[in-house]
Amino acid sequence: MNYLREVYILIILLTVFTISAQDVDSSLLTIDRIYSSEFRQEYQRPINWIEEGAAFVTIEKENGGDALIRYESESLERTVFLPAFAISLEGEAMTIEDFSLSKDGSKIILFTNSSRVWRTNTKGDYYVYNFNNKKLKQLGRDLPSSSLMFAKFNHDESLVAYVHDFNIYLEDYDDDFVLRLTQDGNRDLINGTFDWVYEEEFGKRDGFSWSPESGYIAFWQVDASEIGTFYMINNIDSIYSQPVPLQYPKVGQDPSVVRLGLVDMKNERIRFIPLEEMEADSYLPAMQWIEDDLLLIQQMNRLQNKLTIWAYKPSTDNMRKVYTETEETWVDINYPDISSASWGKNDLILVDDNKSFLRMTENDKWRRVVKVDIATGQKTTVTLGDYDVASIAGTDDNYLYYIASPNNSTQRYLYRSLLDGSGKEMRLTPKSFSGVNTYNLSPNGKYAIHYNNSSQHVKTVHLIRIQGHEIIRTLIDNNKYEEALSKLKMLDVRFMQIPIDDGYMTDARIVLPLDFDESKKYPVLFHVYGEPWGQVATDTEVSLWDKMLAQKGYVVIDIDNRGTPCLKGSAWRKSIYKKIGVLNTHDQATAAKEILKLPYLDETRTAVWGWSGGGSMTLNLMFRHPDIYTTGMAIAAVSNQLIYDNIYQERYMGLPQVDPKAFEEGSPISQAKNLEGNLLIIHGTADDNVHYQSTELLINELIAQNKQFDFMAYPNRSHGIYEGKNTRRHLYNLLANYLMEHVPIDP
Repeated sequence: MNYLREVYILIILLTVFTISAQDVDSSLLTIDRIYSSEFRQEYQRPINWIEEGAAFVTIEKENGGDALIRYESESLERTVFLPAFAISLEGEAMTIEDFSLSKDGSKIILFTNSSRVWRTNTKGDYYVYNFNNKKLKQLGRDLPSSSLMFAKFNHDESLVAYVHDFNIYLEDYDDDFVLRLTQDGNRDLINGTFDWVYEEEFGKRDGFSWSPESGYIAFWQVDASEIGTFYMINNIDSIYSQPVPLQYPKVGQDPSVVRLGLVDMKNERIRFIPLEEMEADSYLPAMQWIEDDLLLIQQMNRLQNKLTIWAYKPSTDNMRKVYTETEETWVDINYPDISSASWGKNDLILVDDNKSFLRMTENDKWRRVVKVDIATGQKTTVTLGDYDVASIAGTDDNYLYYIASPNNSTQRYLYRSLLDGSGKEMRLTPKSFSGVNTYNLSPNGKYAIHYNNSSQHVKTVHLIRIQGHEIIRTLIDNNKYEEALSKLKMLDVRFMQIPIDDGYMTDARIVLPLDFDESKKYPVLFHVYGEPWGQVATDTEVSLWDKMLAQKGYVVIDIDNRGTPCLKGSAWRKSIYKKIGVLNTHDQATAAKEILKLPYLDETRTAVWGWSGGGSMTLNLMFRHPDIYTTGMAIAAVSNQLIYDNIYQERYMGLPQVDPKAFEEGSPISQAKNLEGNLLIIHGTADDNVHYQSTELLINELIAQNKQFDFMAYPNRSHGIYEGKNTRRHLYNLLANYLMEHVPIDP
């Protein structure tokens, strides 16, 4: 009897499954499909140019392991540069995560087995492979696994320096001799690398460099002993909670004391560069060697509205001021842009046989590139057009190559101008490549790796000749991904400009639902960021998440307000100074009101969501404009600007000791009493960037104001909320379900 019942139940289940399988429409996306391997894209692995660009080396799979492959740039002739079998470890294939070649090409440093430090994997194991004797040797073999950082050769490749446990080491790998150059490094006194805030806000990780002839090693020393410790709590890896300490300078608190040291390699003695002329609480976001006896140092005051570039001669201890740049708002070291892949590479680009450097500046209506003579300080403006330069792509002997888009801020293209500032600019990217184009130029300026991305086409990577922008070969075509996408029902993506105040126009990207009918009314999901580090309404690929929601019947809209890094002039970007949370919220709401006048948008079914700065924006919009937004989903939001880090918040808001009211007015928590709609708050409890504290403070205020809301904590997840099994799928399933429950597709 039991057997027959089980058979009967099995028949029912199989029937239900068969019906369900028949009901699945393969042209429609689901969360499960998005997080399967069905829509897998190809990505270009790291490329190192060699021989001034005549060839390049990249990582490819060979016989089950990673190998280094050499390609001739002109002919793309392929040869195995370093076979996988030559670097196997006890019979196991090595996974090459990064590599660096010696100048003469006789040796190579391989990076593997990495571990995470804050955002990125900068600790790991390093090996030196010698092409002459075909031997592989591990650096720091007596040190713990995955604990070395930033290994690099000296000028004749006889020595390697690296960082371990906050100290700089020197190793003669042929003789197995290791020397610790700095002795005082610890958690509070950091040599050769950086604390959390320098990495997060200046992109600084590698904190030392050899001089060109290896006479010196210059390094950063960060004294974080007076920085307050913020404790995150790990509740899930033990029956007792474990505090996770983080040195984190909150806004208004003094920054770390930073100085620059020099190791004289003749005697291994250390001295510190005299910085008496510099302010005590200044930042040192960059230094670079020009020659063995000349070091350029970039210094910013605490308010970050003054940049000074110094030339220092170690032989005489002489410090000379080369260049000063000031603004009433802030000076950028490394300009945020969707075309830039150089975050953290704060070194100045050298030209004219290292006699001059290039600097992007906004002392004008537009962002321009100027050339500065190191000896005299004389400035020459290189880009003269009435438009913004987005980023610098590279140089050759005669030309500056840069990214711009004079007529459409949602796109990016390659241009060039003569380095002497004469002549007209020339666009090099053909019209056939719409959207956002980025380039990795060879040192000689003859070749480039060209990356193209648009809302209409999948991402592609090409090797090109700069002359004529001629494609030598397509490196990544993503044909399989495109084929998978082609089976989906296609969506219409439109761009428009929306008027706001003072004659400004915001960019908007609109993803329309399937079988779009202008006579119908559709629910709306606004996606926002809105702060100086992000632009969202770009002509780039629409995410599978947005496509899925549009397939379900939502109109998905991205809007960029004033203060975002759009190519709309300096006034556009700098107008947000001391107005974060106020001006950007106003612009988003104004643009939303305007766009909701479109007859096919239902102004009674509106939602908004965002992450990090976009989470803060979501809260501000829900609290300040409940008449526009009925539902909000805020992830990892800063609810109170007074608890974020000092470098970021002070750059755009000044000091809270001077203008506390601006911080209060811009913080979402000050407006929480106005919540009327549906609000979902999401945060990772191990977020070292925007602390979980931010959400608890907001929750406390919402309770005090008797406001109902929904909340999800992700245990031990960081700012990206991706750690742990199934995390991202769970998160986006939560968002989709909340949206569909509170902003129904069918009213």
